[in-house]
Amino acid sequence: MMVQSFPPLHGVRIVEFEGIGPGPLAARMLADMGADVTTLVRPGAAVVNESLGVAGENPLRRGKRVEQVDLKSTAGLARALDLVADADALVEGNRPGVMERLGVGPAPCAARNPRLVYGRMTGWGQCGPLAQAAGHDLNYVALTGLLSLAAPAGQAPRVPPTVVGDACGALGLAFGIACALFEARQSGRGRVVDAAIVDIVAMLGTLVQWIRGGGQIDGAQPSPFHDSPFYDSYACADGGFITVAALEPQFYALLLDKLGLADVDPARQHDKAAWPALKARMAARFRSQPRAHWCALLEGSDACFAPVLSLAEAAHHPHNVARGIYAPGADGAIAVAAAPRFAPL
Repeated sequence: MMVQSFPPLHGVRIVEFEGIGPGPLAARMLADMGADVTTLVRPGAAVVNESLGVAGENPLRRGKRVEQVDLKSTAGLARALDLVADADALVEGNRPGVMERLGVGPAPCAARNPRLVYGRMTGWGQCGPLAQAAGHDLNYVALTGLLSLAAPAGQAPRVPPTVVGDACGALGLAFGIACALFEARQSGRGRVVDAAIVDIVAMLGTLVQWIRGGGQIDGAQPSPFHDSPFYDSYACADGGFITVAALEPQFYALLLDKLGLADVDPARQHDKAAWPALKARMAARFRSQPRAHWCALLEGSDACFAPVLSLAEAAHHPHNVARGIYAPGADGAIAVAAAPRFAPL
């Protein structure tokens, strides 16, 4: 007999007051996990989407029930509060104070539903000197100090737009809501989840802070992550790029072997004085052949290798295809599968 398997958040009801970026992404993550999400959208066009030239179906609304509600009207406010009364959690992404002014802040919502988990997504947090200031992904990552680690000394740091700040913030909010839901179902009392992107990104920097404590990054000494020959991106003969990240001794030894650098002693991996010359040799070696050559030689081995792919290329890479990560559409749009995945014990 087959046993029906429900997603982990099956039966959880969420009301989302749609904002931009990380808030809707957090709600979609919860919807992907089986939550029943009703998204309330304000009347009118989405200004940010228009300014960025984003057209077509909004992927952040996938799996949600969308309803247009004008919170400045008596009927719209009443409808929103009725939905909140039956919800397990709420997601909003406005500046501090906006929801309170609209009449759907934590206090009136808790009066209708004491078990409600009230999820708040902001860049700077609900309090602090910057709480009311505008900002975006790049600004929040910069303030944590982590943006400075995105490039070698003397070069301007760049990170993929919206991935490190907005997306990590969304994941943090989803995690916070899931934690608070667990507690609310036991205690009968809800909580406010203050999910500030700057807080979450800083917390996700725990590993790098540990590495910094060992003097391996963010200091005057050469860093394995910025200056070593075994952890870097390299240009290829055809203009493509590849990456190697052979931090462990056995992986480094394999990389040297595959590159034919038999005269380099693997035991001297952390001889920092030798790094510049070896990095120049490796750069010349990678520049001598096209990217496909290095993929054929190194991909799938323990040399810690991956090509630098465009978004379109990534959708068709065999590993990503096998895992069903991307679903390219006929119109060129690329849908991304939910993660993480679940299987029965």
